[in-house]
Amino acid sequence: MAKQLARELINAGVHFGHGVSRWNPKMAPFIFAKRGNIHVIDVKQTLRGVLIAKKLLAEIVSSGGDVVFVGTKRQAQKAVEAAATRCGMHFVSERWLGGMLTNFRTIRSRLQRLEQLEAMEQDGTMEAESKKQASRYKREMKKIRTNLDGVRKMTRLPAIIVAVDAKKEYLALREARKLGIPTVGVLDTDSDPDTVDVAIPANDDSIRAIEIILNELADAVAIGKTMVSARQQEISPRPHRVRSRRPMGRADGGEPVEGAAGDEAAEGQEPAAPEDTAGQPKPEQPSTGE
Repeated sequence: MAKQLARELINAGVHFGHGVSRWNPKMAPFIFAKRGNIHVIDVKQTLRGVLIAKKLLAEIVSSGGDVVFVGTKRQAQKAVEAAATRCGMHFVSERWLGGMLTNFRTIRSRLQRLEQLEAMEQDGTMEAESKKQASRYKREMKKIRTNLDGVRKMTRLPAIIVAVDAKKEYLALREARKLGIPTVGVLDTDSDPDTVDVAIPANDDSIRAIEIILNELADAVAIGKTMVSARQQEISPRPHRVRSRRPMGRADGGEPVEGAAGDEAAEGQEPAAPEDTAGQPKPEQPSTGE
């Protein structure tokens, strides 16, 4: 499996880095060699990063956490949207708004505004306004939908961030680090590996290489979801057995009885009779009539 994945990544050009003059010295452990003026990324390190990221994603998703895929550069937009849609998670592919994590309450208020505008469009309230006001509402709705459509179902902070090109998505990674959210990043030779928790060295300008890596991570998320469903089935409570209240017959052929007396009859014992010391009815109390 690893050999096949390595072959696909090499065919996609995952090992081509940036020019030597643009490199970040911290990426030295992930560089295999230098060919001309271009650094060559070590594919073994790429596979290692992918495997670690898959294990981390599966564990986080199996514990009930959400994942956000972030990739706003042109080469990564379609791959990010496809991977997130495939595994049913959230994504940001157009623009990372400042405070999307640290000011999450405001982001949720903007999404509520989007739902309000969509309701106005459906019931005809927007068209009843003047042309200028209706045009203003449509522009606002389009802007919110473009920036936040991928996270409109995210009702809580994510448990992990997956970013393509850590150098470009520095805002998202900085907010995640501030909140203590783990991060996975696809890094080229010009990026800083210290900005992410799990580094996947790869050519972040190759569309095909990004698609392969994100598909592997999406598969790990799907596996984590199946683990969640299996765990829920294991801990589901067993149905409570209710004791039958059906009347039971007496051993001597008498009338059926219920409750505790019925249980005693079933065991061959006579139900306890009320105590009567004299064997006679209790005398009536003298009346104290006036």
